Amino acid sequence: MKMRLHCGERIIGTMSELLSVTGLTVELPTPLGWARPVNEVSLRIAKGEAVGLVGESGSGKTMLSLALMGLLPTGARVSGDAFLESSEGAPKNLAKLTEAGWRGVRGGEISMVFQEPMTSLNPVMRIGPQIEEAIRAHEPGISRRVMHRRLMSALEHASVPEPEIRARQFPHQLSGGLRQRAMIAMALAGRPKLLVADEPTTALDVTVQQQILELLDQLRREMELGLLFITHDLGVVAKVAERIAVMYAGRIVEEGATADVLTSPKHPYTQGLLAASPSLLRKKLSPIPGTVPQLTALPPGCSFAPRCSFRRAECDQAMPELRVANGSQGQSARCVLL
Repeated sequence: MKMRLHCGERIIGTMSELLSVTGLTVELPTPLGWARPVNEVSLRIAKGEAVGLVGESGSGKTMLSLALMGLLPTGARVSGDAFLESSEGAPKNLAKLTEAGWRGVRGGEISMVFQEPMTSLNPVMRIGPQIEEAIRAHEPGISRRVMHRRLMSALEHASVPEPEIRARQFPHQLSGGLRQRAMIAMALAGRPKLLVADEPTTALDVTVQQQILELLDQLRREMELGLLFITHDLGVVAKVAERIAVMYAGRIVEEGATADVLTSPKHPYTQGLLAASPSLLRKKLSPIPGTVPQLTALPPGCSFAPRCSFRRAECDQAMPELRVANGSQGQSARCVLL
């Protein structure tokens, strides 16, 4: 499916739309009522494009990724649409798939790299057999010889040194960086079109973090992968994403080209995130006052209003729509000040 990709009102070229999310909402039952960790989210990712999803803990980033992977908790209600381009013909609506429908999609069309490999890998199973399971799930009739070739190819793609040796090792025998590379190899083993990376570098030291970011960027370009990179670190997302979507209390509050959002943020929340981010040029950090509101007790109007230094009476009346900022090249924000 071909499209003319819009960034606000600006047409930035003709690209193949891989993922098209429109009005996606996730509701979870709680003792205090239904909570909406994902609230009418719309997002686009083109083939070969990297999009960064940024926000504080509790903003809804991980729940959005779990919705796209069909891994939501029992009892969750999903509405809206999330169409993923399919190799079988018509796009598949991830928001409407049954568990039986997910079996051919999860791992094969869309895969995920989780934050902490040690909780995602089986600690009593060698790395090789774990990756082979991911391959066999989508190709049950594959021969032993072809399987071994695919296993080695997956490890080599993920830049795992000495793949024959690593395949025979257990997760605890690998360093943190190698475990994350093994997770990337497993995610790519089914040859997906879209990769969701949820805070994949959080537990790694700076040097290894840079290596993983470079690896993901290289794989995206070589394999024409769509990449949704989830993080709370604006410095990290600047290295890997072409576009950024900023999430707060379940909603996208700002989006645009990475350079535009980081150099000229339009939403007060994005401005606060940048002011609170460490920088060699900034002598003092300015934390955002307050905390993310409880999803069962969101304030009326703008969810960020109670923490915003620019708060006006109209901020409490209704949730602002995403609108294109004046003078910007398609950068949009959910704020009455625009």
